[in-house]
Amino acid sequence: MPAEKLQPRPELFFEYIWGYQRTGALKAAIELDLFTAIGEGAEAPADLAKRVKASERGTRILCDYLAVAGFLTKQNGRYRLTPDSATFLDRRSPACIGSTATFLTSPMLREAFADVAAAVRKGGTVVGEEGTVAPEHPVWVEFARAMAPLAAMSAELIAELLQARSGGACKVLDIAAGHGLYGITLAKHNPKATITAVDWPNVLALAQGNARAAGVADRWTQRPGSAFEVEFGDGYDLVLVTNFLHHFDPPTCEKFLRRAHTALKPGGRALTLEFIPNPDRVSPPRAAQFGLVMLCSTPSGDAYTFAELEAMYRNAGFARSELHPLPPTDQSVVLSYK
Repeated sequence: MPAEKLQPRPELFFEYIWGYQRTGALKAAIELDLFTAIGEGAEAPADLAKRVKASERGTRILCDYLAVAGFLTKQNGRYRLTPDSATFLDRRSPACIGSTATFLTSPMLREAFADVAAAVRKGGTVVGEEGTVAPEHPVWVEFARAMAPLAAMSAELIAELLQARSGGACKVLDIAAGHGLYGITLAKHNPKATITAVDWPNVLALAQGNARAAGVADRWTQRPGSAFEVEFGDGYDLVLVTNFLHHFDPPTCEKFLRRAHTALKPGGRALTLEFIPNPDRVSPPRAAQFGLVMLCSTPSGDAYTFAELEAMYRNAGFARSELHPLPPTDQSVVLSYK
């Protein structure tokens, strides 16, 4: 019996061309604190509308949309959270990542995607000459503030990978530290770890607050400035390079990595956290699609494969590199040895 021929369907087209509607709906729900209100028991439209200070009609329509999308369930006219929404979107949850919407939907990032065709023609961002890598770009303060909850999970997984709890004295250089959580988490797990953070001054002010809140400020210092120019010092056991290399082309990455290599003591390691696609560049999905983010927001950045990252580190003087997936996140770690 011949196999049934699949009929062409337009669903994928509409899913993408209407993507802005989905973004708008989810962003509205986060702004209204809708998920927290439902989690606290306001499940009927009238009660929920009163709780979030919105119209009952608008609340019902938005919640129905979110139920269709899979963020809520609906039974007998009442809405409840899914396990994912309860974990990641209810503000009471320690794993809540709702704040990331502030950065991910920021005007600067939306502008970068306003004319993707122009970015494709040019081969890089059309938002200014340097896009998000412009010196002291204000978007990085928003990034540090909004993305910390999402980074917390990766930071814990990295601390586990490095066996930070069993570590001895460890001198760590945290490049483009942002919120500072990667270095701060290592310091929390290892009382003998000291952290030197590099980033723009206005970003480091926020990271310093996080270090104080974590109780590690006495082992956390800062070196404000560009990672390509500021004096790092030397004798480091570990250099953290988290979500940094994808902003630049390989020659620029290698220029930085040579500086990182010099800063490490013999036998030291560099830890790179990145979205790393497979050699086919179309899998896994989120890592592969991240290349478009770099095309639209930077002059020459990309989502690099492990082979490409390995070559950059080798050209910068590192002896070897190894790949470590970091489930359940979409990112991977590369450990490179001096």
